[in-house]
Amino acid sequence: MDDTQHSQQLALFLASTAHDMKNSISVLSGTLERLLDGASPQTETAYPQMAQMLYQTRRLNDNLMQLLALYKQVGQPEYPFDVQAIPMVELAEQVAALGRVLLQSRGIAFEVEVDTDLIWHLDEDLIVGVVSHAVNNAVNYTRDRIRLALRQEGDLLEIRVEDNGDGYPQALLDAGAEAMSGVSSGVDFRTNSAGLGLYFAREVARMHRHRGRHGAVRLENGGRLGGGCFILTLP
Repeated sequence: MDDTQHSQQLALFLASTAHDMKNSISVLSGTLERLLDGASPQTETAYPQMAQMLYQTRRLNDNLMQLLALYKQVGQPEYPFDVQAIPMVELAEQVAALGRVLLQSRGIAFEVEVDTDLIWHLDEDLIVGVVSHAVNNAVNYTRDRIRLALRQEGDLLEIRVEDNGDGYPQALLDAGAEAMSGVSSGVDFRTNSAGLGLYFAREVARMHRHRGRHGAVRLENGGRLGGGCFILTLP
């Protein structure tokens, strides 16, 4: 067996292992969500610990999903890319539903602002995955509020996930700028795996093209709530 064949087999083995891990973590996450949904913060002494466990399992699940998608070469012609006209109200509802139990368990208010008539052409599964990951990341930075805003800015769709925390640390802002520059030769894991999420978001954004333009991602501090802002724009 030559080195190329061995590398391909190893990559396939690692992808299969990641897939099995993701399935197990999904079961664990679902169990925790059901337990938290039926529990009361006032009567359950383990409630805060279960909420933290749910947050961590959601992070792990997100990371494994992104690794599997990147293994399947997101952005390559053969990758299944399904662009449909999607009402932004429906997309926002999906993101809110995915984060509902986690946000409630952490006492975080989730605000949604979206034009009820706004429709955009995009790959719903990929964009929901990117935005949900941004919400999960904001849980780590916010004090008690997260805002999801979807609006049309000129000829672009702008999706913002903002929080009212102290803002992103400079290392994460630098990682965001590097992820979008395309200069980095790999994923930087120094920012608590945020580098993977940014790299994945960049690849998904760039898949969305229209009239010679492609989507983009950026991080900044400020926004309506004064904390960290994750901004995804799509043509």
